[in-house]
Amino acid sequence: MPERKTNTPGLFDKYTFEQKERLYEALSELFSENKRNLFDRLVQHRTRHIAVVLEDIYQSHNASAVLRSCDCFGVQDVYVVENRNPFNPAGDVAVGSSKWVDYYKHRDIKEAYKQLHDKGYRIIATLPHENDTMIGDLDLSTPVALVFGTELTGLTNEAVEGADGYVKIPMYGFTESFNISVCAALSLFSTTERIRRDPAIHWQMSAEEQLELKLYWSLQVIRDGENVLKNVIEKLEL
Repeated sequence: MPERKTNTPGLFDKYTFEQKERLYEALSELFSENKRNLFDRLVQHRTRHIAVVLEDIYQSHNASAVLRSCDCFGVQDVYVVENRNPFNPAGDVAVGSSKWVDYYKHRDIKEAYKQLHDKGYRIIATLPHENDTMIGDLDLSTPVALVFGTELTGLTNEAVEGADGYVKIPMYGFTESFNISVCAALSLFSTTERIRRDPAIHWQMSAEEQLELKLYWSLQVIRDGENVLKNVIEKLEL
């Protein structure tokens, strides 16, 4: 989906749940039943209990691969920090995943961390650290934001010092680190599988969050979606 703005209202924030239902009912008539069924099925697996933070990723294919992994594992939100390198997902690697995942851009890591803390996340940096834990042992009882650093130098000191905890992935070979996109995929597989198996963790989105997400997805499959949305809103007199 297009970049979501962190400090501005979303397209549907001002509408009640019932108004959103009417909007989705009208918009969903403009695409196939198969697509509607797909939205209904996939939205049940979407989560904001796990989020991803990318600090200054400069290789577009890695950025795209992480977005693809987020989509595949049902992780909805990616927070992008652009200290020096612009975030430019490569379409051939992302395979359309940027249409379905929300991403938020930040000027620096402090700004991203503040927003995540305000939303109730614990921020977990992925790197070997004297106080680290294995990814499979990470406490997931509360929402967690996993932070991944740039390809060559890893996370900045500011990102490390501002984190609430640290995790690493077990390795048994001569190579000392995973590629950033592989690290993200392994971390997301471990954490999302565990939250789905634990009945005590409320990892699914609320009914209203799911409905709003389907509205955003609708705009991705309807040609000239935002203009169509304006016409539908006028027609429904919302």
